[in-house]
Amino acid sequence: MRLSAQRKEIGNACRRMHRDRLVVGTSGNISVRVDDLVAITPSGTDYETLAAEDVLVVGLDGTVVCGEHLPSSELPMHLAVYAATDARSIVHTHSLFATSVGTVCDELPAVHYAINALGGPVRVAPYATFGSDELAAGVAAALHERTGALMRNHGAITIGPTLAAAYDRAVKLEWLSELYWRAMLLGTPSVLSTDELSAVRDQARRKAYRP
Repeated sequence: MRLSAQRKEIGNACRRMHRDRLVVGTSGNISVRVDDLVAITPSGTDYETLAAEDVLVVGLDGTVVCGEHLPSSELPMHLAVYAATDARSIVHTHSLFATSVGTVCDELPAVHYAINALGGPVRVAPYATFGSDELAAGVAAALHERTGALMRNHGAITIGPTLAAAYDRAVKLEWLSELYWRAMLLGTPSVLSTDELSAVRDQARRKAYRP
């Protein structure tokens, strides 16, 4: 089976994503790139029953190489992100707080230094119909020099060199979004400056600390 280890890893991550309440129903999707092949979740499949063999393998042109189901409707977005970045894995969620923030903000500001894990303040990609080339292009642009983005009235996306890294960033993006939402209930949150975020990165390097 092509990319058997990656397909199994995606199945496990999908079940975790459902348990962590990062998705509802069959929403969201995950992919892993290996050279010129991409393993990606199928369209409309229950994550709790998703088996490794249900995960598809496609080429970078979207042609199905292995698998019997239809690939995720967001395949164009995954392929556009792989073309525009050095990502080797993508996690797309419909988590509650990240999705909420994406309906009212143009950017998730630096309310905590943990946002450095996403490259800085998180942009919100313009709304476009799911599965469209317009959405794919907007998300790819929002991820420029970032490892996470929000999608207007839609959800969130994170990338990484591994599925574990991309997933951890998805959890962190949801936490940051909830933090911002809760802080807004109390007043106007203070926001860290570019210099303050840079100082955190320098300190993290000195202390071998990963925020």
